[in-house]
Amino acid sequence: MRTRFAAGLTRPALLGAVVLAWAATASAHHSFTAEFDINKPITLTGAVTMVRWSNPHGWIYIDVKGEDGKVVNWAFETAAANALYRRGTRPEDFPIGTQVTIDGYLARNGTPTATSGKLTFAGGRTITIGAGAVAGEGNK
Repeated sequence: MRTRFAAGLTRPALLGAVVLAWAATASAHHSFTAEFDINKPITLTGAVTMVRWSNPHGWIYIDVKGEDGKVVNWAFETAAANALYRRGTRPEDFPIGTQVTIDGYLARNGTPTATSGKLTFAGGRTITIGAGAVAGEGNK
């Protein structure tokens, strides 16, 4: 006799549904090279305007003043909130207006977006906020 689970599904059917749901979620996540260009490193300094502590990636936004005097708001993708917490980093570490320098790699789509690696505060303290192998050495 087969055991019936939710909505009358058998165990193999339920397992199949779970695997398909997981695969859909996994495929929605992007690869680094699809979105960012490892051949276009960037280092920008600016004031923090917003921090989004989220999954699968967080975001830190900074206003960067260009050579022409124009201010552009840049978005830097970070590691997931949980990963940042495990590294000892908290949203409170980035008060609005704080001057920071962020190393990363430009987005391929031409927008003021980059993935991040290392963030340096004005006093010289550095932390790794990036998600991947290009993210840096760790918090110092």
